[in-house]
Amino acid sequence: MEQTKIILKKTWVVAVLACVCCLLWGSAIPLIKTGYRLMQMDSADTASQIVFAGVRFALAGILVLIFASLRERKVLLPDRTVLKYAVPVCMAQTVCQYFFFYIGVAHTSGVKGAIITGLGNFIAILLSCLVFHKEKMTGRKMLGCILGFAGVVVINLMGNSLDAGFRLTGEGFILIAQFSYGMSTVLINIFSRKVSPVVLSGTQFTMGGIILFLIGKGMGGHFGVVNAAGIGIIFYLAMVSAVAYTLWSVLLAWNDVSRVAIFGFVNPLFSVILSALVLGEVRQAFNLGSLIALFLVCVGIYVVNQKKSS
Repeated sequence: MEQTKIILKKTWVVAVLACVCCLLWGSAIPLIKTGYRLMQMDSADTASQIVFAGVRFALAGILVLIFASLRERKVLLPDRTVLKYAVPVCMAQTVCQYFFFYIGVAHTSGVKGAIITGLGNFIAILLSCLVFHKEKMTGRKMLGCILGFAGVVVINLMGNSLDAGFRLTGEGFILIAQFSYGMSTVLINIFSRKVSPVVLSGTQFTMGGIILFLIGKGMGGHFGVVNAAGIGIIFYLAMVSAVAYTLWSVLLAWNDVSRVAIFGFVNPLFSVILSALVLGEVRQAFNLGSLIALFLVCVGIYVVNQKKSS
């Protein structure tokens, strides 16, 4: 265990695993859109999207628990201790984040939504430093956050316009979703040191997915056309969540929130690049804005992970 902890605290290990997580998350966005198209789900049908997310996350949780059970060669079921920690993580990371996110996205522009989403990583670091006092806020961490967020703004504004205005059900809900994400990141950092981060991840996903599914059904959501291609995409998305969030939880168990959360600013870059490859949005992805954004994010990550910042 001690050897594993030492390895997971190495900067290059954190960088590689965090980027793998971001690459997987980046692949989710174009495939979610593809899944909606294959299953003939209206992009404005928020209730059905929540049902879709519920199935995805419940399946992800089950896959995580199966994987953990196979690795340990015994059936791993959450006990009271795990459930005590899984409930608040589930409500923050899976239920609140995605419920408010899906509704918010339906009531604002893609550019504004993407920019506000980038605040989630910033919020996670601020909560860890200023509210939970798990680490010290330094000038380097603040500069890294600003650079990373600037990268998110650049990649979303190049060639696009940003309209004025703020609506509670639009930008407000996305902001609530990002606050939930930031809160869940800190909670995972704390709770993963008390129980297995893998079991915690699997448990909270299963619970959260079921809750989201029931909420979506209660709102009148449903699947459109169920076909082999759509089911395949749901399984892939479940695997993305299972692998990426579990790796992320393991990293958070052994590192400061700032060292891990800063890599979240890479997400929009991977999303744009993979959207270009999957959805054919090449001209929107490979341009000067992408290069500037990549530079800003990389510098931000470098600054936060300097030895003097810890």
